[in-house]
Amino acid sequence: MRCLWLLALALVVCPVHAALNPVEGRMVAAVERDSGWSLALLERLVNINSGTRNLAGVAEVGRALAPELEHLGFQVVWKPMRDTGRAGHLIATHPGRPGTRRLLLIGHLDTVFEPDSPFQSYVRHGHRASGPGVGDDKGGDVVMLLALRAMQAAGSLRDANVEVMLTGDEESAGSPQSLARADLVAAGRRADVALDFEGLVVLDGQDMGSVARRSASAYVITTHGTTGHSSGIFSADVGDGAIFELARILCAFRSELPEPGLTFNIGVVAGGARAAFSADESTATAAGKTNIIPGVAVANGDFRALEPAQVERVQARMTAIVARHLPHTSAEIVFTEGYPPMAPTAGNRALLARLNEVNAALGYPPMPALDPLKRGAGDISFVAADVDGLAGLGPASEGDHTPDESVDLDSIPRQAARAALLMTRLSREPAPARGR
Repeated sequence: MRCLWLLALALVVCPVHAALNPVEGRMVAAVERDSGWSLALLERLVNINSGTRNLAGVAEVGRALAPELEHLGFQVVWKPMRDTGRAGHLIATHPGRPGTRRLLLIGHLDTVFEPDSPFQSYVRHGHRASGPGVGDDKGGDVVMLLALRAMQAAGSLRDANVEVMLTGDEESAGSPQSLARADLVAAGRRADVALDFEGLVVLDGQDMGSVARRSASAYVITTHGTTGHSSGIFSADVGDGAIFELARILCAFRSELPEPGLTFNIGVVAGGARAAFSADESTATAAGKTNIIPGVAVANGDFRALEPAQVERVQARMTAIVARHLPHTSAEIVFTEGYPPMAPTAGNRALLARLNEVNAALGYPPMPALDPLKRGAGDISFVAADVDGLAGLGPASEGDHTPDESVDLDSIPRQAARAALLMTRLSREPAPARGR
């Protein structure tokens, strides 16, 4: 009886891989064998500061990863991006059997933590580790490499057509964006499947699959009014002033814009006799007096939408609201380059179904589709118009973009096994007709 109980316990703790073929079994074994290697690499990467604007640090992370990819048979190129104000991208290609699916793997080298951040070091806490980028996205890069190493060990990488794109400016894209994302867009047009290795989302203990990511578009509103003594406010000669005009716009946004899949936010507001944003629009200054009608007001914010048509519709509505001026005021809204959406297409859902076939083979529960409101924008969105994709193949983490960022170390081999099996299965299939 005791032996039967121990067997039952083992089946709960260690999933049975009854549906794995021999190649897949070797991949799972390789992931388990290389888990120590993956944690050592993660610690090394996290201890290199690679805040987006630390160009030398981003390049150093690229140099740390390049030999790992070369060892796997990839042809590696560093693409400088100094013309966009950023370090560059690491691009690696692995030519496989002609006529089979081409896989694009997406990650990034940079973090939000610049050299002046007090959050700089990798620290392990049992089954968790903290550090800048430990989840977003150095943990994702490690999952990607661990999966590729497993494929090589099992012999399934040899015939796989794979391109790896590790951008150096995911957290703050370079400008012009058309140049900063040109290589990624081109890679998406070459690919048949895109897999993004940013973090896995876990809700109530359940791993979720990401078939969609919303856009991220920023905007600045500037209003002007006729200034003068406050006793003349609202008069026929003076009108309502710049701050009331700005307030009208923001209230109209709140009442008229809401729709499913959309969020919008105001980040900074300032107004007075004088008001202006700093160069990076993260701060604003204003000056005035209580008895002076404000002549200028400014606000910035962002909005996030689910599909390209929604982005266009919301921008048009915002522009129309801004154009309805109060007496003796004017206003304009300027939209800046942002991240496009990754819509929840049928092709993306089909990829999640394929991932759930892998989960079944590994003895893992199925992964439901994540509500896209539960995560932010990402680089995979730049290829979403051209290729089916899945996001969230990196490790499970918490506190991303804050000094509390930490990663679940146990999720790294779990995600690598999923990725290795999924990539192997997809890479052996015929490439679809290029009708896009």
